[in-house]
Amino acid sequence: MPWNLWTILKNYIGKELTEIPIPFNFCEPLSMLQRLVEDYEYSEILDKAAMASDSCEQLAYVAAFTVSSYATTSNRTAKPFNPLLGETYELDRTDDLGWKCISEQVSHHPHVVAQHCESKNWICHQEFSMTSSLKGKYLQVKPLGMTHLTFLSSGNRYTWKKVTTNVNNIIFGKLWVDHHGEMEIVNHKTGEKCVLQFIPSEPFSPSKQRKVTGAVMNAKRELVWVLNGTWDNKMEASKVAEKRSQVKGKQVLETEAPVVVWQRRWPPPEAEKYYNLSEFACQLNELEEGVAPTDSRLRPDQRLMEEGLPVPQYEPIWFKKEMDTSMYPIDDSVYHLYKGKYWECKEKQNWSVCPDIF
Repeated sequence: MPWNLWTILKNYIGKELTEIPIPFNFCEPLSMLQRLVEDYEYSEILDKAAMASDSCEQLAYVAAFTVSSYATTSNRTAKPFNPLLGETYELDRTDDLGWKCISEQVSHHPHVVAQHCESKNWICHQEFSMTSSLKGKYLQVKPLGMTHLTFLSSGNRYTWKKVTTNVNNIIFGKLWVDHHGEMEIVNHKTGEKCVLQFIPSEPFSPSKQRKVTGAVMNAKRELVWVLNGTWDNKMEASKVAEKRSQVKGKQVLETEAPVVVWQRRWPPPEAEKYYNLSEFACQLNELEEGVAPTDSRLRPDQRLMEEGLPVPQYEPIWFKKEMDTSMYPIDDSVYHLYKGKYWECKEKQNWSVCPDIF
């Protein structure tokens, strides 16, 4: 009988699904480490944000950047490979895009990825994990962990968490992905914040699909920017005018002409032949000399499933657990922070610290 997701998942309704083995025909040829690097496909938004005239405008661009990371999911329903414990992935696009990124699978139970990306204008790091469960006709994925972004010139530091994702039509019909929930992006230096609302899609109402709205507020919680758009196409930002009008005795905010703060680069028509990957995603698997022997590019296309084997304690190579002791600490949590030396080891081609994971 042909494989279908319902055949596999029907016995796991209401249970955690991250450990369920999924056949290869439901996967795409990328590791989760590589999939997370796709968050930076529109990194030029962060470069624009670094040059913003004020912190509230910068926050509007940061909000657009967070939305852009969801665009590729509009026509991709395949699952990336789970990384092996200790697997890494590097992407050095310094020459053309101005940034480089290193990711590592730092825990296997639960699955946790630590990632550090840096450019001359900003540094971004995140720790990604998730829970997933079957809710009848749809699969729900709740990301865990937080993303931290710091602009080097101003010292503005932002944090946010990803919203919930649903994979619909598990039982029958064509699979489609939707994102919903509230995302709060906070500037911990100034106290400003942006609240984004990912509105649940209504499949039979084209005007109510994939919509995102948002509001940027200053430290006094006064509205400064308004955002509107969709997570699969573009986002616009409108600055609130200083002038207020009165309608029936009530104050009405007026906005300036909207500015496009993010516009999607659509994949070519033939993308359906290769898992609907964008041009950027297709470049992630290109072989490069000098990468760590644990790099995702070097993993075999097919791997044996691990069954019931004890997993030894793993000590991450490029990240370490420590308290957030920065100038603007968020809470008392312990994070996996980048401890350096990866790029120095690559320059010297000294990978002696890497475990043999393949």
